[in-house]
Amino acid sequence: MRILIYSYNYYPEPIGIAPLMTELAEGLVKRGHQVRVITAMPNYPERQIYEGYRGKLYLTEYKNGVQIQRSYVWTRPQPNLLDRILLDASFVVTSFFPALMGWRPDVILSTSPSLPVCVPAAILGWLRACPVILNLQDILPEAAIHVGLLKNKWLIKAFTALEKFAYCSANKISVIADGFVDNLQKKGVPSEKIVQIPNWVDVNFIRPLPKENNPFREVHNLKDKFVVLYSGNIALTQGLETVVKTAAMLRHIPDVAFVIVGEAKGLQRLQQECTEHGADNVLLLPFQPREQLPQMLAAADVGLVVQKKNVVSFNMPSKIQVLLASGRALVASVPKNGTAARAIKQSGGGFVVPPEDPQALAKAILDLYQNPDKVKNLGFQSRKFAVEQYAFEQALNNYEALCYSLTTENSTINSPIISEQKV
Repeated sequence: MRILIYSYNYYPEPIGIAPLMTELAEGLVKRGHQVRVITAMPNYPERQIYEGYRGKLYLTEYKNGVQIQRSYVWTRPQPNLLDRILLDASFVVTSFFPALMGWRPDVILSTSPSLPVCVPAAILGWLRACPVILNLQDILPEAAIHVGLLKNKWLIKAFTALEKFAYCSANKISVIADGFVDNLQKKGVPSEKIVQIPNWVDVNFIRPLPKENNPFREVHNLKDKFVVLYSGNIALTQGLETVVKTAAMLRHIPDVAFVIVGEAKGLQRLQQECTEHGADNVLLLPFQPREQLPQMLAAADVGLVVQKKNVVSFNMPSKIQVLLASGRALVASVPKNGTAARAIKQSGGGFVVPPEDPQALAKAILDLYQNPDKVKNLGFQSRKFAVEQYAFEQALNNYEALCYSLTTENSTINSPIISEQKV
């Protein structure tokens, strides 16, 4: 098949959707498919276009058999609401031209975020007479409304209408968690239109490694510490202030160290929190090179997943699969009825505690610190579940089958017309 992936995020961005879409595109190429990716100039999470990509309107690259067509986007390091709208709008406009001028796809896979991308994807699908799959990584604008980013009632109406258009125009909607299915069904999306395919992790790359002689521990003076690790986006939905307050509560235990890995601007904000609360047991580090990720994860005794109270059925952190694959115990400070809590409970690899509750988080971490056998058993369950449920090959099979089903259906719909013309 010829598959077009329409994704704002792609390699070399280090976290979130970018690694997932990169692995999916390259995996499909290895299966013999022709893959073209429409994406932005890389800028996430710093919201600054990377060195080597600046000052360019368009750029075409090839990596591991994938054709990558990049276009200019409006970015600002500390975006306000208008900046975010301009970012999405610029990508919608600039990306459509390379998408249209390239070869005709058999199927289009469009990722959300960004939600406005559903417009050029739908137009392209109509012009090229090919089906469109909408891949939901977050449910927008619901997420933006709940975290207080989107407050203007007219903008809420506009984005809600855009959300409805996205669901109506897509032939299929792939979602990453069962909570997303419930959310969409309540909005009137037909069940037969929804396909649940969880995000994945490369279990051969991310794997359990020993803590002994771990280079990450040695470099950062963590050799004999009980390490509690958070690595990922530092955004409105996380509320990492809870982690800082938790660390402050446990600073009387010198063996316990907290490590937070994220983007520079988020770390600056957290440094102020650490100073304010006296959390001198928190190590703040920038994102590590991807090739060092397995060793960084292996340096942890406990991996953290953190969300605010109002993040329920519209967000599923991709870090869950990664932490599980690393074979470490998880502690999740997340809403108990949310998609993240459900996934962690199903895995058997960790605990769920109330969100934005430093005391509950501190109690759970202290319990694991005092019970090393429990940490070991949870880590074993984590790895087992990741291999069984989140292996990349399983997800790749599902996406490939979904694309095949739509292309077959599309050719069946069009074939009577061809027959009549021949007659």
